[in-house]
Amino acid sequence: MRILIAGAGATGGYFGARLVQAGRDVTFLVRPRRAEQLRTGLRLIGPNGEETVPVATITAEDLDGTYDLVIVAVKAGALPTVIDQIAPAVGKETMVLPFLNGMAHLTALNHRFGAARVLGGIVKVVATVADDGAIRQMHPIATLTLGPQAGPATDRIRRTHKELSAPGIETSMTQDVVAAMWHKWAFITAAGTNTCMMRAPVGNIVAVPGGEQFIRDVIAETEQVAAAASHPLPGPEHDAMVAMLTAPGSGFTSSLYRDVTAGLPHEGEHLLGAFVTTATELGVDTPLTALALLQLRAHDHATA
Repeated sequence: MRILIAGAGATGGYFGARLVQAGRDVTFLVRPRRAEQLRTGLRLIGPNGEETVPVATITAEDLDGTYDLVIVAVKAGALPTVIDQIAPAVGKETMVLPFLNGMAHLTALNHRFGAARVLGGIVKVVATVADDGAIRQMHPIATLTLGPQAGPATDRIRRTHKELSAPGIETSMTQDVVAAMWHKWAFITAAGTNTCMMRAPVGNIVAVPGGEQFIRDVIAETEQVAAAASHPLPGPEHDAMVAMLTAPGSGFTSSLYRDVTAGLPHEGEHLLGAFVTTATELGVDTPLTALALLQLRAHDHATA
């Protein structure tokens, strides 16, 4: 299976490198500067050490024909441009698998390529890109879940699942991937609201009076929205969210927090903004998430 991954940041780079190590035919669609960084390989730094993986790259101008699978692993702000860039790579039998957070990207991809060929997908990995282009994995979790937006899984989707199963990736397939995407959106909204509002890792938040209760109140708020959208979080997922966001001494922060504090472009509007808008449409009040969104907007205005 010929795989094109649009983006070689923390998420696309990590999963793509693991697929390359498993012998998959992977090419990264990147900008010229990133292609130069990867000329000698993609460096992974993780809990188990450091390694450099030789990778193939291509720029949009040199895109060569269609691929069997196109993975979209860019931030939301880059999606409109990337949709145009990957269009020549999408043939009649191509599947498109987005790794973006939230839900809005499905609408854009469905409109351009048709819902039948666009899979739902979620990934969980705690990683960031260092100044030298290396990918630093800060937690051993690395999961990938995919499935059809509607209807049963086809043979082509099952083949895609098999192709994406590799050491270093816990890959699964689900018949209700939209629910799984909603559950992740609730989690990352809660994580982003807590760490951005408090400007601290979760361990520092729970260490002070009222900190843990604040986190639990934010979690309850985001779960109410998911339930109103007909995708309530199952007990085990609720428990896992609470455990991760209230762990004493934990250095966990959201990717939104890391981008904001590093002065990088962030997905505050795509994640929190869209979440608050959706909550309003569903008739759910989200004062804590809305306050975090207001704080981010004020921050952006001050630093513009």
